[in-house]
Amino acid sequence: MKLFRPLLALFRLHAGRLTLGVLLALTALLASMALLTLSGWFLAACSLAGAAGLYNFNYMLPAAGVRGAAIVRTVARYAERLVSHDGTFRILEHLRVYTFSKLFPLSPGALTRFRQGDLLNRLVADVDTLDHLYLRLLSPLCGALIAIAFVTLTLGWLNWPLALMLSAVMLLTLLLLPPLFYRLGKKKGEALTRLRALYRSQLTAWLQGQAELRIYGAAARFRQQLDETESQWLSAQHARAGLAGLSQALLTMITGTTAVLMLWFGALFFHHDAVLALFLFCALAAFEALAPVSGAFLHLGEVITSARRVNDIIMQKPAVVFPAASCNQQTGIRISLKNVSFSYDGSCPALQKLSLDVAQGEHVAILGSSGCGKSTLLQLLTRAWDPTDGEINFNNHPLQMWDEASLRRATSMVTQRVHLFNATLRDNLLIAAPHRRDQELVDMLQKVGLARLLSSEDKLDAWLGEGGRQLSGGELRRLGLARALLHDGELLLLDEPTEGLDAQTEQQILALLREAARGKAMVVVTHRPQGLQHFDKICLMENGAVIEQGSHVELISKNSRYSAFMQRIAL
Repeated sequence: MKLFRPLLALFRLHAGRLTLGVLLALTALLASMALLTLSGWFLAACSLAGAAGLYNFNYMLPAAGVRGAAIVRTVARYAERLVSHDGTFRILEHLRVYTFSKLFPLSPGALTRFRQGDLLNRLVADVDTLDHLYLRLLSPLCGALIAIAFVTLTLGWLNWPLALMLSAVMLLTLLLLPPLFYRLGKKKGEALTRLRALYRSQLTAWLQGQAELRIYGAAARFRQQLDETESQWLSAQHARAGLAGLSQALLTMITGTTAVLMLWFGALFFHHDAVLALFLFCALAAFEALAPVSGAFLHLGEVITSARRVNDIIMQKPAVVFPAASCNQQTGIRISLKNVSFSYDGSCPALQKLSLDVAQGEHVAILGSSGCGKSTLLQLLTRAWDPTDGEINFNNHPLQMWDEASLRRATSMVTQRVHLFNATLRDNLLIAAPHRRDQELVDMLQKVGLARLLSSEDKLDAWLGEGGRQLSGGELRRLGLARALLHDGELLLLDEPTEGLDAQTEQQILALLREAARGKAMVVVTHRPQGLQHFDKICLMENGAVIEQGSHVELISKNSRYSAFMQRIAL
């Protein structure tokens, strides 16, 4: 039950609709049973009455009852579908929002083990699968139990032995068939959930990687792998469909056997009486209540697996928790890192006892070989993770005391991988600064050398496509810079801002950054030697620690590791 606790909590929010759905389903079920029972008795009674019954048999009342039951069944069935699905969709809506609200704070630390396609599958397909819990399990099961009790009490008024025999057979069927087919279908349900997630993840990867797959001639091999997964998924679906057919066949056999028993034993109590037909047709109609339940538990394994996959997200604790209110009341940003250490998942430390101070208005360049912890340092400054040891202070306050809105407002960042959304040029720029006017967007694009993007008729409405595939690496990088500069935070964190740019464009961008960051703190991670002489401080990192720091003139004038590093990257 722990698996379904979040879902059951949402059930309580919509208890009225769900209860009404069960009552309407029960009404439709009882009306259907009354229709078949009354019709069967009516035909048998008319046959026994014969021609003489034209004068002393009441045809009108049973006929009206049959028509009334048919109308009630139709109206109740329609209303039940409307109310039940409305309640279920509302629950799934809240569950999906709740899941996303739990998912968002986990980024990026706790989500690194998930692939994007798998996360989407959990948020959409697995949440959708949970609608089976009410529609195929709880509602039919409640209806079946109440129907059995109703049939027993109603028929018991006419003959208790037959009523108890019918209820005993139905209860045994209800107690034996669902657990049996749950056990038979459990592995199939788990396999269906797993293969569905795997297939969709592989399909997403296949669609996104078409260019690389075709270049290296791996498209056919990857497609074969996709086809094998699809074949396994279809086989699991066929196997479960076979079990569903078997459950219906067993229920049909039990229904027929029960009908024969009712005729046999009923003949002992009702000799040439239409009441025997009433019992027979009531037994046939009563088993309609068990039809949805017999095969419903085939889906329970799939529901449990989907619930486990959703809970795998919502039960995680965020690695970083922001306070509700910020302690900062100052303008500008001053940074102080003292003996900061950090490692990913307990692996080799990415940062070790790192100490660094950045004054307001100071521009700092971070250099070092790949893997020395430069990008990790920027991630810690944005609180993507918290350090495992040491402390980070902004304006003499621990970074953990800053609320998220204040920190995001104060920080402008360009990451190593600039992401563009499948939207217009304007939309991608307004993500960072929704209050900016179109002319400001145009001016910024011209400053970063992207006036070419405005040459089409669409201008700012030009569609960039998924990930901005039609843009070059340098254009993608400059668009990320434009977004960061439009945000206009007090702290600029730039990870390889000039990567992929030619020398002339690089000089223009560096000059633009110096101008835009005047009076602001700026930390730039770079491998390139251009423009380093303009930075107030240069820090050389190695094995997660700052081993040298100073101005370009101070470091280059002595036999330092920085001097050797500059000679190496200049080659």
